[in-house]
Amino acid sequence: MQSVLNGSFFSIVSLFCVALSVVGSAYALVAVHCVRRFASRRPKLPSANPSVTLLKPLYGDEPGLEAALATFCSQDYRGKVQIVFGVQSPDDPAIAVAKTLMASYPEVAFDLVIDAAVHGINGKVSNLINMARTIRHDVVVLADSDIVVPASHLSQVVGALEEEAAGLVTCLYRGAPIAGVWSRLAAAAIDLHFLPSVLVGTATGLARPAFGSTIAMRRETLSAIGGFAPFADHLADDYAIGRAVRDLGMAAAIPPIVVEHLCSDASFRALWHHELRWARTIRLIDPAGFLGSGLTHALPFAAIGLVFAGFQGYAWGAVALALACRLLLWRTLVRCLHIARRGIGLVIVRDMLSFVVFVASFLAFRVRWRNFGYKIGLGGTMVPLKKDLKR
Repeated sequence: MQSVLNGSFFSIVSLFCVALSVVGSAYALVAVHCVRRFASRRPKLPSANPSVTLLKPLYGDEPGLEAALATFCSQDYRGKVQIVFGVQSPDDPAIAVAKTLMASYPEVAFDLVIDAAVHGINGKVSNLINMARTIRHDVVVLADSDIVVPASHLSQVVGALEEEAAGLVTCLYRGAPIAGVWSRLAAAAIDLHFLPSVLVGTATGLARPAFGSTIAMRRETLSAIGGFAPFADHLADDYAIGRAVRDLGMAAAIPPIVVEHLCSDASFRALWHHELRWARTIRLIDPAGFLGSGLTHALPFAAIGLVFAGFQGYAWGAVALALACRLLLWRTLVRCLHIARRGIGLVIVRDMLSFVVFVASFLAFRVRWRNFGYKIGLGGTMVPLKKDLKR
């Protein structure tokens, strides 16, 4: 009798996981369509070229920093551009990088802000608050320090900001590994999971994103949301800024451009903490959306279904279907959005690791960021676990 019950339980679990896998495979096919549609869009260039202030908060001499910042200094934008670098310590090695670029591009109007004032737990936002007083122009663009952009970036961003309902412009990004196998896995998470999920989410109206890769808005919009101060304790400050703009009744526009995020995770530990931090943050600021994202893990669910089916029968079909759909999506991303080509082994490992991160994100509320521990509250606010908050 016990063996019959065990057999029934295993069969139910197997069928359930296979069903979830089929849903995930269907999602992958929808994502293929969304990727192709996004790639077919034509960029909108600005009818006017308003002056732009570009804010670049810095912290340390990160891998690839100078090359990444240089791409913002060599834009083909026809309007005036002011670039503001900001650090919080006079000993920050990023200062030397900033000064090198300021000397290399004498035609660009630069400002360098060194200000140790702390306005909240999020050091990047404190940096932005300190930099805000130097803003000269009517369009404000901010981008993280590990972002690489094409020369047409500002033109496309300002063009998208001209859309009637647009209060904010943000950009999709792909991964660019620069530190070995762990950084390749980090980049694969962006390319194979983040990119398609955002495109499906925006196409269905389930996602209204704002990413640190690029946030552009009019100066009056920044003032209307209270400047940067309301976000000083948010880990996901980009998400919070986007939500504040939406609360004004404005939309976020996404131009058909994909920038690059430099992935420098040099160890499994760094990769794990990084991905777990963001998974837990997303779970808390968008619990329904995060839970729904579990349905995208077609291959892990198929593998679990196969195990509970005793490696027999229909479960093999689910594995084959999941692999086929994932590979089709991967090849579509390579062709349409120019992500890096990767072997099937790395794709499989990445899918399994992403599922483990997804599950682990439900087990705790603590994260590590900049070598400090925090508890993440509802809404994405950070509560420090250590008294020493020096950066």
